[in-house]
Amino acid sequence: MTLTEPQRGHAAMLAFSALVAGSFSLGSMAAPHISPMALTSVRFLLAGVIVGTAAWATGGLRRPMLASPWRYVLLGGLLSTYFVLMFEGLKTAPPVSSSAVFTLTPAMAAGFGWITLRQHVTPRMGLALAIGGIGALWVIFRADLHALMNFHIGRGEFIFFWGCMAHALYAALVRKLNRGESPVAFTFGMMVAGWLMLTTLGAGDLAATDWAALPAIVWITLLYIAIAASAATFVLLQYATLRLPAAKVMAYTYLVPSWVILWELALGRPAPPVAILIGVALSVLALGLLLKDEH
Repeated sequence: MTLTEPQRGHAAMLAFSALVAGSFSLGSMAAPHISPMALTSVRFLLAGVIVGTAAWATGGLRRPMLASPWRYVLLGGLLSTYFVLMFEGLKTAPPVSSSAVFTLTPAMAAGFGWITLRQHVTPRMGLALAIGGIGALWVIFRADLHALMNFHIGRGEFIFFWGCMAHALYAALVRKLNRGESPVAFTFGMMVAGWLMLTTLGAGDLAATDWAALPAIVWITLLYIAIAASAATFVLLQYATLRLPAAKVMAYTYLVPSWVILWELALGRPAPPVAILIGVALSVLALGLLLKDEH
């Protein structure tokens, strides 16, 4: 069976959500041992080599892609911000809770999608975003109504929220700024720009890191996030954003908490309390509403 272009976009985002989830579980284990700036800089370097090789092999590196390099600087800056704040947040926020913060990005992406491309949110999409937001808040506040009423949010979750804001804007801008470049080539340009910024701003952190003394989990995490959660997911995200509205692309973030729970169980960690699973279930319901064909 031949998939339509939108169906291919959905398949890409399904893989995206599973791969992203692993970075939360592994990232929480590595975050205490290395600076987020240093970790993200090396991540972009390794992923850039992989994506750049793929772009060169497929003939995607052509002179026209060098037009308006500010596009790569802007997008690279947004993604760099997201990843640095993600690992900073994971120092104190549990993986499942952090992934719940990530599920707020569809609502942000819908707003940015309207601003940048005038993509409208239908009533059902609005309902889905509201349900997903409620589910996310339920998990973020640990199913504690007292904490929710007093808006007692953890430091790690608060930090990561601003990273998710940058990620949502990135998702909305990719379609607007792409000028026909292949997803692989466009991703490579963004990675180069992001790496240059991270290396410049994080030079002190890179120099201060005792790389030889880092525990194995840091290197395992680096390899995973460079190959699976950077190179692969960047291409998947750009592939999908060229075929689906921004809100539907980011709808797949609602699956991330469910994938994170599976990752946590696979790594030998305990399952979250049943009360928190209610919020995860609401996120899955929101995904179903967002993906249903409006017509």
